[in-house]
Amino acid sequence: MVLPIVAYGDPMLRKVAADINKDYPKLNELIYDMFHTMYHAKGVGLAAPQVGKSIRLFLVDSSPFAEDVKGEEQEQLKNFKKIFINARIIEEDGEEWKFNEGCLSIPKIREDVMRKSEIRIQYFDEKFDFFDEQYKGLAARIIQHEYDHIEGKLFTDRITPFRKRLLNKKLLDILKGNIDVDYKMKFSNKK
Repeated sequence: MVLPIVAYGDPMLRKVAADINKDYPKLNELIYDMFHTMYHAKGVGLAAPQVGKSIRLFLVDSSPFAEDVKGEEQEQLKNFKKIFINARIIEEDGEEWKFNEGCLSIPKIREDVMRKSEIRIQYFDEKFDFFDEQYKGLAARIIQHEYDHIEGKLFTDRITPFRKRLLNKKLLDILKGNIDVDYKMKFSNKK
């Protein structure tokens, strides 16, 4: 089932999400619905708070980015489809680099965001097997973006105050639900 994506301005997007255990009700169904929702909206990542669940769950499928890079990173991105439960980024390292990010909860806005190039993350998969892994490049960036969602942060928090002021009208339009998108959204302040 395609779920509505929570829009910018909803308090759900500002909560630090809670850990879950393997007995979380209908977890596999939620994961399936989140992948279906992400693909329908043409995203490469989706976090549970974006579908109204304040839990530490996000998923990624970076295959759309694979054609934009070459070599080893292309192979990694082509097959990079993962589920992250109760994730904790343990370390961020490497050079900061700029990349133009967007977000399904903040449609039609893209901005350059600086992030570290390498991360180490600990998490559980959908079977609750534990992983401690390192990622770099675009894979690390996608994870960091989705991880921000379970920490109650948005990519717009990472841009300069000047850039955010320039986006103010567009952000207010999203807040009010005055935007056309071709996927289901939930606007908390729509009149």
